[in-house]
Amino acid sequence: QVQLYESGGGLVQAGGSLRLSCAASGRTFSRSTMGWFRQPPGKEREFVAAVKWSGSRWSGSTIYYADSVKGRFTISGDNAKNTVYLQMNSLKPEDTAVYYCAASGLILSGGLYSYTGSYDNWGQGTQVTVSS
Repeated sequence: QVQLYESGGGLVQAGGSLRLSCAASGRTFSRSTMGWFRQPPGKEREFVAAVKWSGSRWSGSTIYYADSVKGRFTISGDNAKNTVYLQMNSLKPEDTAVYYCAASGLILSGGLYSYTGSYDNWGQGTQVTVSS
């Protein structure tokens, strides 16, 4: 099992920035794809970004973003800290949601990285609220 702990959420004005962190522990070899999802109020959980994590090392070579966040959000990783980050810039009120980190033991491609069912480990979520 992999344990995931998100942090970094909060309240920010439109146009502002936040950086979310997802610290992973446990069976790190189970982490082959790391993803960020979000669930806006009253809506389904949706894909935000995903990255291939090659074994125990941050690859950074294969990254996917939802169209709604391209150019504004950046996913990155820190091997030494076993942590994945989501840098969110130019935030909009529609970015308001609970953000979740997820891990899959598979290298997801072909669009599978955008489905919640492709991930078998989830964090508890962190609230991001963007005021207008």
